[in-house]
Amino acid sequence: MSISTPNAISTPSTSPTITTDALIIGFGKGGKTLAAKLSAAGRKVVVAEASADMYGGTCINIGCLPSKSLILSAEQARRDGANSTPETREAAFEAAIKEKRRVTSMLRDKNYHKLADQDNITVITGRAHFTGPHSVEIATAEGPVAVTASKIFINTGATPRIPDIPGIHTTPGVYTSTGLMDLDDMPQRLVIIGSGFIGLEFASMFADFGTEVTVLQHNAEFLPREDADVAAAIRAQLEAQGVKFLFNADTKAIAPAADGGVRLSVAVKGMTRGASQACDSTPAGTGNAHTDITGATDTTTTTSPTSNPTDHATMSHVQTKPSDDGEPRFAEPAEARFCLTTDAVLVATGRTPNVEGLHLEAAGVELTERGAVKVDELLRTTAADIWALGDVNGGPQHTYISLDDYRVVWSQLNGSDRPYTVKDRKHVPSSTFLATPYSRVGLNEREAKAAGLDYVVKRLPVAAVPKAQVMRRPDGLMKAIVERNTGRILGAMLLSVESHEVINIVKLAMDLDAPASTLRDMVFTHPTIAEALNDLFA
Repeated sequence: MSISTPNAISTPSTSPTITTDALIIGFGKGGKTLAAKLSAAGRKVVVAEASADMYGGTCINIGCLPSKSLILSAEQARRDGANSTPETREAAFEAAIKEKRRVTSMLRDKNYHKLADQDNITVITGRAHFTGPHSVEIATAEGPVAVTASKIFINTGATPRIPDIPGIHTTPGVYTSTGLMDLDDMPQRLVIIGSGFIGLEFASMFADFGTEVTVLQHNAEFLPREDADVAAAIRAQLEAQGVKFLFNADTKAIAPAADGGVRLSVAVKGMTRGASQACDSTPAGTGNAHTDITGATDTTTTTSPTSNPTDHATMSHVQTKPSDDGEPRFAEPAEARFCLTTDAVLVATGRTPNVEGLHLEAAGVELTERGAVKVDELLRTTAADIWALGDVNGGPQHTYISLDDYRVVWSQLNGSDRPYTVKDRKHVPSSTFLATPYSRVGLNEREAKAAGLDYVVKRLPVAAVPKAQVMRRPDGLMKAIVERNTGRILGAMLLSVESHEVINIVKLAMDLDAPASTLRDMVFTHPTIAEALNDLFA
């Protein structure tokens, strides 16, 4: 059953209030799985989703699945040489967007009907907010619907974090990942603000399509939480694809450019050069013209850019430093200011829990200092019979964590003698889908050293793996951290083709407390990437 959907029924005027066993706010992975389970157990469930474009949640609509569809299309374009000319690039990009839209539309429809077609489930499309401890009002296209529920589950996910930069909200051509994945025309130049893993996935993808990509990073160290050798290998891979990096870069303002693109005023710490004129008085660059900044004095650390980022975005130096009499003078300031002109900007500065407009205070639900819904190890909020699942509770922002959150909640509802808790969750793996995927689980060397552990480091170049050579994908490295006396696997970092599959084998071994010798001696099929674990843990 549905309310306010493309094939909706109107809310009956005689029934302005719905009373139900469970209300789930948000159609994400954890919430939709819980809804189906509760329905199968005979419970009445209402699922409230703010947008018909988000049935099924973030992952299938604007997150992991559409991005991976585009990444695979981009890889195919690179392999086929379709990224070599403007005409073939446009055709490849158009086909990729068309396929992405087909996949997401199909999955959205399947997810919607999987719930809405069940007699015990009512899907209501509209924005929900609390009006009391067990009451919610949902604003639908036909008017407000009041819902009273014995148990309520908040599953509203996360939303892009937008930094406070003048012009960022009003300038055409500035996108979050959601908008950038739905363009009809491929940008020839792309500037990415933020060099976290989301930004790097998009950098790799658009570089494969043939876009000229420049990444702006706020500080001097690339991937500061990763081991230096791993970070260097990832950076080298991206630079080999043509991605340019500008470090110690702060975006000060964003505005429309004269050529119809986007102009960014960027300050680069540690880079000095004689001044010229103010950014807002500098004519915006056009076409693919480039202003060289190699004359700048670079005083940044060794992780500063080794290549000129202006090979991509149009850049002109614009630092002004007035003298005492008000006339411009040339000096060596602590930072240099540049104008970058590009076709599109991706804001990839992280995501924040989506709690806006929920009026959580009406239900007594508190937030953490970081703006997430505060929960305990059972995912219970500060209000009785209200839980929070998925990204909104401040945990790791992965679809599979949202699914595991469902397990935590369901174990409390199904009469388990000992509920499964967040503390029972072990060794969460992650994968970043670059041209060579990067996957890791557990501790890296930096973290093991900080923890004072006695460990040995295992390394293996991917070029030594026969299957990688057969696949013509020999780039990357494998690295593992093993406790010296016990042989316990502390963690693994795999920058390798098919690492997103192999990392799950390592996780399983860690979950079972199997020593490194188990993977060293395990019989794998041949030729596979997985059999590289024999040599990695030797």
